[in-house]
Amino acid sequence: MSWTIDEWFVVALARTIRPRETVFHGFGSPCAQVAMHVARRTHARDILLVEGAMYAINPDPPFIPPTSNDASLRRGAAYSMRFEEFFDAAVRGDVDRMFLSGGQIDGYGNTNVTAIGTAARDGGPPKVKLGGGGGGCNLSATIGHLTVWTTRHRSGRTLVRDCDFVTDMGHRTRLGTRAELGFTGGGPQWLVTELGVFDYPQGQARLVQVFPDVTVAEVRGATGFDLQVAGDLRTVPPPSASELAAVRSVDPLSVRTSEFSPKELARTFEPGHGQDCAC
Repeated sequence: MSWTIDEWFVVALARTIRPRETVFHGFGSPCAQVAMHVARRTHARDILLVEGAMYAINPDPPFIPPTSNDASLRRGAAYSMRFEEFFDAAVRGDVDRMFLSGGQIDGYGNTNVTAIGTAARDGGPPKVKLGGGGGGCNLSATIGHLTVWTTRHRSGRTLVRDCDFVTDMGHRTRLGTRAELGFTGGGPQWLVTELGVFDYPQGQARLVQVFPDVTVAEVRGATGFDLQVAGDLRTVPPPSASELAAVRSVDPLSVRTSEFSPKELARTFEPGHGQDCAC
């Protein structure tokens, strides 16, 4: 049995979901989308899954389509929420976890999907205009926990010291902490990248796991903020046979691979591949 980085990455994302959670992903999020369905077929069968653009509750799609706005994602759903229903639920604190990514992610878990360029920090014209948050700024303020992810860590341009624009709030911005700003959500709990997994003790990202073909030096070199490393740093636990089967069953079109560069997709693994302590 062997597997690829895209499969292992989705499994790592799925493991951030806890049983009985209400979980949501946004538009254009194939890895998070697949991860939610994998969790529901493996360790968290009792979650309440809210499908992206469709707001369908616990659907049973025949496959994950290339777009998050596809009628197949409503198939077998117990209910389809209205847009305003979901936002009301998030404000009430009834949504436990949301998946977020960004063109930039800082050490506090703030994400930027709005504008790239230092002038954008002061309201000036951006160097690059991104698609925007689509309501994520509101949701990230009140949802219980956030799982943040990126497949572009290695580029050195994604994990940055400061976001040029904060679209979705992490644990702290220049204006203050979540508590100081009156936001009720718990903020980022996990950050998963193609290099490793981070948690957020005291609200700052800390590397706790690396993939076995990655060194701490590589992670440090690709990270714009000061890298904190757990004293008991480990390799990412390998996927089980049932987790791999779930990934391949849920996503036979391999939509998840669209988030990865061709170089990353060449990474393959086998049982016993570097599973010792990565210290």
